[in-house]
Amino acid sequence: MSDSLHIVVPDDLDKRLRQAAGLFWSVRQAQQSAQARKDDQDRGSRAAVTGGKQMDGFVRLLAEMLISNGLPAASLFLDEKLDLPGYYRATKKWDLVVVHRGHLLAAAELKSQVGSFSNNVNNRIEEAVGSAADIWVAYRENAFGLARRPWLGYLFLLEECPASTRPVAVSEPHFDVFPEFRHASYAKRYIEMCRRLVKENLYTEAALLMAQQNDLEGQTLREPAPELAFRPFAQSLLYSVQIALSALTG
Repeated sequence: MSDSLHIVVPDDLDKRLRQAAGLFWSVRQAQQSAQARKDDQDRGSRAAVTGGKQMDGFVRLLAEMLISNGLPAASLFLDEKLDLPGYYRATKKWDLVVVHRGHLLAAAELKSQVGSFSNNVNNRIEEAVGSAADIWVAYRENAFGLARRPWLGYLFLLEECPASTRPVAVSEPHFDVFPEFRHASYAKRYIEMCRRLVKENLYTEAALLMAQQNDLEGQTLREPAPELAFRPFAQSLLYSVQIALSALTG
């Protein structure tokens, strides 16, 4: 990171992060209630997963920080034009995209999991790995018009509850699993996933947040691993975009 660059982080970042977590639960409740009023309980649970706006508070917070650090609003995409080309598939829709003067500067994926841990943990991990693998091969094949690697981020919000924090048995019928996963909770599995996503250069940065269900004030929000905290995640994004902007305008 260049010493000549200076980023601005809100003084009330922790408060705004809690607000984003509270909004997550608020939106989720509203989506479930709306579906329940339509007497469609099966789709009600599905809507709470696929509503698409539950992580909006975190997306908006990152967006505001980018704008306050000099990114033109026209170069930031949050609600539309989020599709980027892939290599193994035609396109993938990301949650936050930064494109400036025809160059991809950054993209971020924001995911969550509430309940159904045993059913969905492997799906979430496969999605994270697959999305990164896909976009990096597309980058190698000159899909984005930028010699510099774009910043790629992954942010995950996990419900904190006994089911996500207690040790889980793992099947080892033929070979031993890596020791980090033996008797690890789903929370620890996700922590290890995020660490390895960054270690293997699949994502530039990853962040993992945990909060208790229906905490509309975000008071239970916590960051279980310091290296996966929101602040360094956001700072990395801001620095990377500033450096790219400087290179394009310099």
